[in-house]
Amino acid sequence: MKEVANRVTRLLGNPILDVKGRHSGRLQSIPINVLHHDGERYLVAPRGETDWARNVRAAESARLRTRRNVEEIRLVELDTDAKPELITAYRKLWDRPTKVQWMALPDPADHPIFRIEDT
Repeated sequence: MKEVANRVTRLLGNPILDVKGRHSGRLQSIPINVLHHDGERYLVAPRGETDWARNVRAAESARLRTRRNVEEIRLVELDTDAKPELITAYRKLWDRPTKVQWMALPDPADHPIFRIEDT
């Protein structure tokens, strides 16, 4: 079911995060929402400690693909203090499809957030 949802999301044009698997070493491709906030870009994990977040943490670099662009990026994990404002901004945009995850994990500390930086 998850794979079908990922394929549908890709067809809709969501950005794709390519990151090397921390155990397999193989490239993993995940449809993702990119949050643009105060001139910066972020990746937020509404489902908490997901495989993609663990893989990003281990790899520290990844590739972000859109329909028009492929970009090598570096991802910097944020401290918990910075998370509430970004979670509020994220939820304004994508609360409807992710509301259940936020209800299950209401503590901002449970949600990895990474700032996207150019390499």
